[in-house]
Amino acid sequence: MKRVHVAAAVIRGADGSVLIARRADTQHQGGLWEFPGGKVEEGETVQAALARELQEELGIQVTAARPLIKVGHDYADKQVLLDVWEVSAFTGEPHGAEGQPLVWAAPRELPDYDFPAANQPIVAAARLPGEYL
Repeated sequence: MKRVHVAAAVIRGADGSVLIARRADTQHQGGLWEFPGGKVEEGETVQAALARELQEELGIQVTAARPLIKVGHDYADKQVLLDVWEVSAFTGEPHGAEGQPLVWAAPRELPDYDFPAANQPIVAAARLPGEYL
């Protein structure tokens, strides 16, 4: 079975909101919402893939990120490993460079959006507080 390693980002705005993007109807899982990112190329680190994908998709440069969660998911035709990082600082103004609609959503609103099944653990992780007492 084909294995796909994906670098994805939970991008936080200054107000704590999270940036999500809608997949094109013609894509796999089309019409659903997702956390921005893309495939890790052979020989590329996850951090490099994340930086490259966010530059390509959103026109931003990551300046601060930390690992958040890793999620494995089996589809009928492939296994996906989502390597998710929380991006807390970036330069540039995010825009849908590939024509995708973007939304800044409050963490509590994330369950109101339709995400692929593989993204449900990321939705839960994005809703957790940044720190615990």
